[in-house]
Parts: sequence; structure tokens; C-alpha cells
Amino acid sequence: MDLSGIPVLSIVAFLPFIGAVLVALIPGKKEGAIRGLSMAIGVVTFLISLPLFFQYDSVAGDMQFEESHTWIPSMGIAYRLGIDGISMLLVLLTTFLSPIVLLSSYGHIKERVKEFNILYLVMETGMIGVFVSTDLFLFYIFWELTLIPLYFIVGIWGGPRRLYAAIKFFLYTLVGSLLMLVGIIYLILLTRDQCGAPTANLFGILQNAAIPETAQMWLFAAFALAFAIKIPIFPFHTWLPDAHVEAPTAGSVVLAGVLLKLGTYGLIRFCLPLFPWAVNEFTPLLMGLAAIGIIYGAFLAWAQDDLKKLVAYSSISHMGFIVLGIFAWNLRGLQGGLLQSINHGLSTGALFLLVGMIYDRRHVRMIKDFGGLGKIIPVFSTMLIIVTLSSIGLPGLNGFVGEILIVQGTFEANWMFAIPAALGILFGAIYMLSMVRRTLMGPAENPENKDLKDLDKRELCCLLPIVILIFVIGFFPGIFLEKSENSMKNNVLEYRDRIHISQEISQE
Repeated sequence: MDLSGIPVLSIVAFLPFIGAVLVALIPGKKEGAIRGLSMAIGVVTFLISLPLFFQYDSVAGDMQFEESHTWIPSMGIAYRLGIDGISMLLVLLTTFLSPIVLLSSYGHIKERVKEFNILYLVMETGMIGVFVSTDLFLFYIFWELTLIPLYFIVGIWGGPRRLYAAIKFFLYTLVGSLLMLVGIIYLILLTRDQCGAPTANLFGILQNAAIPETAQMWLFAAFALAFAIKIPIFPFHTWLPDAHVEAPTAGSVVLAGVLLKLGTYGLIRFCLPLFPWAVNEFTPLLMGLAAIGIIYGAFLAWAQDDLKKLVAYSSISHMGFIVLGIFAWNLRGLQGGLLQSINHGLSTGALFLLVGMIYDRRHVRMIKDFGGLGKIIPVFSTMLIIVTLSSIGLPGLNGFVGEILIVQGTFEANWMFAIPAALGILFGAIYMLSMVRRTLMGPAENPENKDLKDLDKRELCCLLPIVILIFVIGFFPGIFLEKSENSMKNNVLEYRDRIHISQEISQE
């Protein structure tokens, strides 16, 4: 299928929003029609996005499938969309997980089904829009569009402390977002395109503007803080465990699977190329915070007796790992950070699905309430073991390649930070395998577990696509890495190299 002349990115981004409008027109009592239409929209969106992967020219590595329409000419703001190998992989992660999230909601979203599906579809438009926007102001609008739906998903369908968790998430994210908005406005006023007019075009700024070093420091702080909160980087992490634990399973899956990646994508897409001098100055601090987050998150996860809390705290450690690779600021580290973003979305998303499935059966999450499940529900146990091994980076599964690239890239940048990275891998294996042992192994002493039903067809349909992709990435990582390699060189590392060249000239 030839996509030339087709506004495919607009279709992929706004099809879920159109679906939300159509769902809103269905009477609330017709839950089957609501779920069916939402699923159909999710599946069709994924199918439409697939040609992006196969038709993207990874040799060129530039922005492709671009769209541009004037919007606010006085500020240089336009409706600009485009993807490169970096954003394309994250778009596909979003469209791949969305039908799975919607299908998983059948098991636990029993009330206000219509509202949930509307909110999720609107949020999907926001998430895709973040990855395809090449205009700073448009990026911010999509960024904010993801905030409100998740706030309501946690606040309405979450656990006993859902309001506390939702408000905490909202306030943390809003503070960072407002700082980024100030930075965007200042950047638009500060820079000019080749005609001397203000512009919000990311690549127009990169090609024509030289941002002063002092301004870079302040702008980097504004952007990086917003992204650090979203990821979240230690010490801005405290909202994440509350949001994960209180969110419904579908909310936890999309939060871990995609929403945290908005922050890591922002660092790669905006902070590194726009403010390279400031990045050079802040790199030791940010690598240090990432290293602390890796170890701190691992120990917190190790200490948990609640399955969902353990997975939630493991995300802090894993996201610190990704940030470490990004700020290694070399090809191996960046490629590892991007691939690990995909891997974390799959593995941790699947872990939250599995925790939700066992909770739906027993209505408890404490590890001590289980034990011996391997004999009682063998299919569930097999899935949990595969996903756990994926999460700890077993060779042959998706997590291995990303972790190796990050450790290599970090060692090249600063060998001292490779030590906590390696320790993080070790600690991750300890607490995850301990969780599997206590949950699945040993005698089944709790009589309430003896009549548990194994996974049904719907639950297998949620998990099998993820497990298949875990193996595909594990055995054939080059298929995905080659899509982003030249984009990393052209759209990120080129600006690092400019800084090094200018430093060498100034020393001469």
C-alpha cells in the first residue's frame, strides 16, 4: 500500500478520537456495542499504523509522512506532523497495546463502561499525537490531552485511595507541564526561522537557530523537569507507585506501557538536540539520579509483599535504566534506551495484566496469600515466568539486548555509572525470581487457591500478542534497531557532535 499523498499520521492520531465521539452517541446501556466499537477502533488504528513500519525508509533516517498546515502564523505555530525511526516505534507500541488494554478492561471495568472507553480513546489520540508532532505548541496540546483522561481513569475506577493517587498524579504532572509551556513560549520568541520569523517548528529551530548557552540552561531545566516528572526520575517518582497501585489494571498497563515513555521520548526528541550545551553540563547530575533510581527502585521492589506494588516499584528502577542510556549520549546508549522503552512497555504491561488477572480471581495481591500456583493454574504460571524472565533480561527475550546496549553505552560514556546499571540487573533478577518462587512454587497450602480457574480465551488474547513480540524482539532485535539507527545519528547525535566540534575550535 502506497501511503504517499495520504495523511496517514492524522488518520492514525485522530481515528481514536473519532471513535470516542461515536461511542458517545451509543446509549450507555448497550455495553456490548460500546466495547465492540471501541475494540474495532483500536484494532483498525493498529492495522493502519503497521504500514508505517514497513514503508519507513530507515536508510534516510529523516522525518517522513510529513504534514503541515498553517495554524497561528504570527507565532509560527502550525499543524506539523512527521515521524522518524524513533517516534515510529513508539507510535506502533501505542497502537499495539491499545486493543490489549481495551480487551483487558472487560474483566474489571463493570460500571460506567461508556465513560471509560471514551476516556481511553481520547487518551490514545493524545499519546499518538505526542509522538508525531513536530511543532512544539502542538506537541504540548497533545501532551496535556493525555493528562485529563488518566486522572479520571484512576479517580473513578481505581482502588480505595484513588482520589489521593489521581490528584497527586495530576498535580505533579501539571507543575512540570506548566514549566514546559513557559519554556516553549520563550523558545518560540527567542528563535527565528530562515526568514527571520518566530517559529515553533522543531526542525526549523534546529536548522536555523543558535540558542545562547545561558538560555539553554534555563530552557533545558524547564523541559527536562517536565519529562523527569513524567518518567519519573528519582526524586520525582513518588506519584508513580500510588498511581499504579490505585489504578485499574487497564490504567496501570497504559501508564507503564506508554505514558511513562512520553518523558523518555521528550528527552530524546527535544532536550538532547535543542539544548546540547546544557545537556553536556547536566549529564553527570542526570546520570547520577538515574543510577540512584535504579538501585533505590530495586530495593523498594525487593521489600514489597504486594504483587502490584512490587511491579510498580520495579518501574522506577527500569525507567532509571532507560534514562541512564539516554544520557550516555552515544549511539549504543540511545538505541538501548529506545529499545528498552519498548521492552518495558511490553514486559511491565504484561506483568500488570497478570497481577490484575489473579486479583480478579482472589481479590488479594499479597504474595503470602499464594504459593503453589504452578500446579493449580499452569497456563497463568507459564505466562508469568516468561514475562518475568523478559523483565530481568534473559538472553533470547526482549529485555536482554536493550540492557546490554545501555550498559555498553554507559561504560563508553562513564564507566563508573555502568556499575549501578549492572547491579540493577542483578537486583532485578533477585526480587523478580523471588516473587515467582513465592507465588508459583512450593505447596499450595491456602485452600482458597485450590479452585482457581486458569486463564480464559480473552485473557490469553491479551497476553499472547505480547509474549510473541517478546520473543520476536529477543531473537531479531536488529529489525527494530535498524529502523531507528540513522534517525538517532541524524536527529540526535548530530547536535552532540556540533558541540564537540565547537569546543575543539574554541580550545584551538
